[in-house]
Amino acid sequence: MKTLIIDERHDNQRLDKYLKKLLVNAPSGLVHKMIRRKDVKVNGQRAKENQILRKGDEVSLFLYDDRFEEYTKRPDIVHVDQTFEVVHEDEHILIVDKPAGLRTQKATRDDTNNLNAQVLSYLYDTKSYDPHKDAGFTPAAVHRLDKDTSGLVLIGKDLRALQDLSEMMKSHDALKKTYVTIVKGHLSDGTYEAWCVSEDGRMRVVDKNHPKAMHMVTKVHVLDQSHDASLVEVTLLTGRKHQIRLHLSSLAHPVLGDPIYGDKSFNRTYKRSTHVLTNERLVFVEPVGSLAYLKGQTFKATLPKATRKLISHMFETK
Repeated sequence: MKTLIIDERHDNQRLDKYLKKLLVNAPSGLVHKMIRRKDVKVNGQRAKENQILRKGDEVSLFLYDDRFEEYTKRPDIVHVDQTFEVVHEDEHILIVDKPAGLRTQKATRDDTNNLNAQVLSYLYDTKSYDPHKDAGFTPAAVHRLDKDTSGLVLIGKDLRALQDLSEMMKSHDALKKTYVTIVKGHLSDGTYEAWCVSEDGRMRVVDKNHPKAMHMVTKVHVLDQSHDASLVEVTLLTGRKHQIRLHLSSLAHPVLGDPIYGDKSFNRTYKRSTHVLTNERLVFVEPVGSLAYLKGQTFKATLPKATRKLISHMFETK
């Protein structure tokens, strides 16, 4: 039998989620089977899968030592060259500026060069994370940016911060995210709404009475205009997949370079085959819990060199 004491790093976590992260190499379904067979106890009592663990709780696992070692063995962190920029870091969170062309998470089992892998390598090198000591928790990005979208990504360095960030992302009132992009034509300032559905991995706009319709709201502020394009700031008031690209395209103002929802002729004119979009600014409006100290703080990304060059060519010389 193995006995573990819950510390502050694993406080306020569901039992089943904690065990799945702890027993990272266990066969699928083993955790649920152990709980059902009463092979897991919390403070000497039978436990349920959704039981919330608290600091100081004693978790007992009826596992042989060799099996426990096998199931909890962590792979060594593989060093990955860092291509992101650190915008802010403290003991709870890391905010990075992701370059366009880098995936947030692995695309395949063997993918070792993605933002999450680079972040873990960075945290390990700076002694902020050790998988062998921090079993049961892995720092992670709380949201994704598309591969070709650059800009700010939030990473929780401890469990409570990751949970609080996740809660803030759901509310859309606690955290304000503003993107910068270039779109076709002359778009006007305004708060736009539409409804969308996901079909076969692609999003499309539908009537609001569609049975699977999801509401999306997008706020637009125009920064500059040329004869055929607008430079705009876009703030998400809902969080749908591909929301900015889909919504602006449905308004007849597609994002420059977008190969899915964009305008091919417009893209060819400016020789863009990937979309121009940057998550440029994050404002902590009403942060919660362990992150309340960030209230009112603003963090900014740097627009990619290619985007700055386009802006100079399209708008400053208009």
